[in-house]
Amino acid sequence: MARSSKLPEGVHRTQAKLADGAKKYYFSLRGCKGSGFWSGMERFPRTAEFMAAYVQAVENCKPKVDLQSNADIVAEYLASPKFRKKKQRTKDDYRRWLNRFKEEFGPDDISMWEIPASKREFNKWRQKWIHSAKQYDYCGAVVTLFLNWAEAEGYIEKNAIQGLEKLYQVDRSDIVWSPSEIAQVTKICPDWVRRILIAATETGLRPGDLIRLSRNQIEQTPAGRRIRIRTNKRGVPAYIPVTQTMATIIDETPDDRLLILTNASGGALTEHRASEGLREWRDKAGLLPDLVGYALRLNDARGTAATRLLRAGLSLAQIAACMGWSIRTAALMIERYAKVSPEETDDVLAALAAAK
Repeated sequence: MARSSKLPEGVHRTQAKLADGAKKYYFSLRGCKGSGFWSGMERFPRTAEFMAAYVQAVENCKPKVDLQSNADIVAEYLASPKFRKKKQRTKDDYRRWLNRFKEEFGPDDISMWEIPASKREFNKWRQKWIHSAKQYDYCGAVVTLFLNWAEAEGYIEKNAIQGLEKLYQVDRSDIVWSPSEIAQVTKICPDWVRRILIAATETGLRPGDLIRLSRNQIEQTPAGRRIRIRTNKRGVPAYIPVTQTMATIIDETPDDRLLILTNASGGALTEHRASEGLREWRDKAGLLPDLVGYALRLNDARGTAATRLLRAGLSLAQIAACMGWSIRTAALMIERYAKVSPEETDDVLAALAAAK
């Protein structure tokens, strides 16, 4: 026992008698085949060279972490800076789909996606979500992005499932809330729904930004007020003038309430509740999709707000700042919206021509 204590931990020693009768000692690591790292005439070597060889042998004997499976590479991606810098909602969505991907393909080798035939296997799997075009497409988008990252990082030589077919191709640019439709809903809906619709059509904010609109985001200007908010989707700042109608919504908000928009009980809204509440009262107001030919949604208020801003005399640069768009996008979007909003068409197109 005393003898073995003079050797580093885990070292096994054997000896052999040479022709001249001297003893030579051989050192390896217990339980690690082929780990011989030293031989010499000393029974208990203590030199720096011996210790360095021992440390190297221990390192070499450690189990190799061979990142080959889909599950391994997904874990690497989720820990990568590429994933970590995404917004929380995006991370949650990506993680959910990649976990589904792992459940199906986790044990398989990541190199399977280098083979063109793997595209058929992947499409067969995502048929589970064929009932929802958005989910079907999003599944493909997330996995494609993940495999593009794996290719860029050298885990695979080529991503063979590029160019996946998409099902969801609906263009809603021709759908906006007209003044008469807004009036039709606000005439009968409860106050909390009225405030949502008015705020959406006056500011053009997306549902994710509307539900977190607070007094802290409203600033005084020399001529009035504005909303200053960093958009949830793109993370860019938007500066939105508070119109007289929107000012009424703000001023009606109880002094002890931070959020401008709430649910029926005065609590915080979710995107789903805001959208569903408006949908419910849209239908009760007679604006049923089967009757009007399209389904008006909360998101469709953005086009209404954009055309109103131009009609009020704002420049394209000002509208781009309000909507969080580039100037080019602002011109394209407003021209598209203006053509399909009968109440706004003539004035808006004339203003757009002047702005250009």
